[in-house]
Amino acid sequence: MTRRPILPGLIGGQGAALVAILVGLALLVPALNLLVPPSSPFHVPTHFVVLFGKWLTYALLAVSLDLVWGYCGILSLGHGAFFALGGYAMGMYLMRQIGPRGVYAHPVLPDFMVFLNWTELPVAWWGFQFFPYAMLMVFLVPGLLAFALGWFAFRSRVTGVYLSIITQAMTYALLLGFFRNNFGFGGNNGLTDFKDILGFSIQAPGTRAALFALSALALAGSFLIARAIVTSKLGKVLIAIRDAESRTRFLGYRVEHYKLFVFVVSAMMAGLAGALYVPQVGIINPSEFSPANSIEAVIWVAVGGRGTLTGAALGAVLVNAAKSWFTGALPEYWLFALGGLFILTTLLLPKGIVGTIAEHWPKPRRRDAERVPPLSAAPQPAE
Repeated sequence: MTRRPILPGLIGGQGAALVAILVGLALLVPALNLLVPPSSPFHVPTHFVVLFGKWLTYALLAVSLDLVWGYCGILSLGHGAFFALGGYAMGMYLMRQIGPRGVYAHPVLPDFMVFLNWTELPVAWWGFQFFPYAMLMVFLVPGLLAFALGWFAFRSRVTGVYLSIITQAMTYALLLGFFRNNFGFGGNNGLTDFKDILGFSIQAPGTRAALFALSALALAGSFLIARAIVTSKLGKVLIAIRDAESRTRFLGYRVEHYKLFVFVVSAMMAGLAGALYVPQVGIINPSEFSPANSIEAVIWVAVGGRGTLTGAALGAVLVNAAKSWFTGALPEYWLFALGGLFILTTLLLPKGIVGTIAEHWPKPRRRDAERVPPLSAAPQPAE
């Protein structure tokens, strides 16, 4: 009797490959950046480390969206808001670390507050000088917002396009609120000019390599959590809700509880993605709340393959790689290319890249079936 490998058996072949690739990247890319001299063809420049790290945070956002859309049928057009809230929580911590090194050399207040003649730190900023508190807010703020929104929406049985409109309206309301300077979040300029994180210079190659590795490991860990959810009994109920919510409710399941749970978990994953995004790009501003960002995340998932998790991550990386090329070579045509990509995916690859490949990939024969003798070979009774 042969024993099957535990990891592929638990998360599937695609998932095991994704986790192995991410762990390998977390080890290999920093080593090629820090240990290999720039003259070597195997050297990975720091700007590529930052770019790849940003793509990994987008992939984490896509996985969080696929968890609710692909497996529970909740088309959220507000996941960009959860991403941005996690980013602002990390940005507030980074701003508190600047201290007297700012332009106005105030030991407590960020520069924009001194410029606006603020005399004391707002209550919302209290505690952000401590990294554990900031990380708690990275998960807690998006999670509480998702809980409040989901509690009222799911109990009222708001579904389909109406729920999508509500999530998009929430995102736009936050966009308008964060644009106002009197909210205490930097207004339209946002938060920037970060100096260090946990005592390490944020511009140092070692710090950037470490942030890349953390992004890869966070994506792998979040994927494992999402995979554990969707392959459990709870995940089977989520799929039933996606395919036939009324019938699932008729069978006695409290549908709103399941939807609320997965919505909150997904929002916290998106907040983590935003927290990893901010120190790598060096800025967070209200434009991250733009509804277009949430819609673009939906396109990532659709291109990669809705309801596959691995496809969501792949779609985010591929689309953003294309975006980096288009915005450098043909910036004025990027939105047309993105729209065309979504139309072509809908018409030609409705299941996305990974879903289409999985559909046409030859299915392995089960060993149990191979051991069953054909009917013609069965022993005949003695006469």
